[in-house]
Amino acid sequence: MFDIERWQEIFDTLRKNKLRTFLTGLSVASGIFILVILLGFGQGMQNGIAHEFEQDASTSVWVWPGMTTKEFKGMNPGRRIQLRNDNFDFWSKANAEKIENESPRIFVRNVNVNYGNEALVYGIHGVQGDFQFIENAKMVDGRFINLLDHEGTAKVVVIGNKIRKDVFGHLESPLGEYIEFSGIPFKIIGVYKELREREEETLYIPLSTAQKVFNGGDRVNNLAYTLPPAENFDQAVAQAVAFKDELRQYLQQAHTVAPDDTGAIQVWSAMEEAKRYYSLTGNIKFFFWFVGICTIIAGVVGVSNIMLIVVKERTREIGVRKALGAKPWSIVGMILHEAIFVTAISGFLGLFFSMLLLELVGPYVEVDYIMNPSVNLNVAVATVLVLIFAGTVAGFFPAWRAANIQVINALRDE
Repeated sequence: MFDIERWQEIFDTLRKNKLRTFLTGLSVASGIFILVILLGFGQGMQNGIAHEFEQDASTSVWVWPGMTTKEFKGMNPGRRIQLRNDNFDFWSKANAEKIENESPRIFVRNVNVNYGNEALVYGIHGVQGDFQFIENAKMVDGRFINLLDHEGTAKVVVIGNKIRKDVFGHLESPLGEYIEFSGIPFKIIGVYKELREREEETLYIPLSTAQKVFNGGDRVNNLAYTLPPAENFDQAVAQAVAFKDELRQYLQQAHTVAPDDTGAIQVWSAMEEAKRYYSLTGNIKFFFWFVGICTIIAGVVGVSNIMLIVVKERTREIGVRKALGAKPWSIVGMILHEAIFVTAISGFLGLFFSMLLLELVGPYVEVDYIMNPSVNLNVAVATVLVLIFAGTVAGFFPAWRAANIQVINALRDE
């Protein structure tokens, strides 16, 4: 039942001790504020890292050749490893059921790129059709390279959306236009878009064309794969690690590389890297929780101390109440109401201002590996409710002390 006199009494007490009430509420509100902000930035880090990995397929595995650093089977260190078509073909046939998409890649260098009289400075990569899905490239016009282009050594090119805007902005569509590579015309068949604009500065041509027309022989610079989706994240990581280790072992055997020579052939797995980063963000979020909870505990302890002071100041009043027949639980309720009121109002104010700050500032935060810091409202409200419960517990002990004061001793209190 709502007791208006009880609430009038609480408000009178708070008005008489404005500074004390303000500082107590500030300690509680700041605890919630700090916790929510920290959790928001923890989520922002997770969002940022997830965004970083979205630029390539999440199950992608990449191979880069390097240089041997150890002698092995009579072969001297310092050999540069060169991947070839046979390496790609053999591994693809032997592991067809483990692979979702696959493509070698060759970098075409020392080639002059021109559109009409305009010289262009963009990278040229020779790839197969699956590379679109490995790189997570979205077609916005036309199509990507296909099997017929590769088998026919077609002189076609796919350009990035940034190239379209910079070079062909005067055209409604660049499809059908020609770009010359060292005087050889290549027909534009598609325009792709990436998550990052700087990733759109690459010209893609068929791998076979890059090798035959530009004297690439059977050499390739990279091997790229994506793996089929797994049932859960842990299985996906295990699948990627097994594939990566087996692929490295095969390439080491094929190129006579020592098993412990990690610099000769480097294999990178997006899933394994994601697990490393997510583990890091998990530890950081745990640390944020720890700091925030410690701050809240400090605020709750402050509430308990203030309630002890309140009980001390009102000892004579409590004695009079008991002498007039007040029940112990009415004394407890009187103290608890004040503790709960201060804790609840302060907690929800801290929650409101922290959520408002994240809502206003979060979308504009542009820091590496931090993107749109935010916090789940249900988690935040649950935290405030736990805080109110903790404030109730903190106020209970001073209230219980007040309820057990001997009437004669309370009336003698000065």
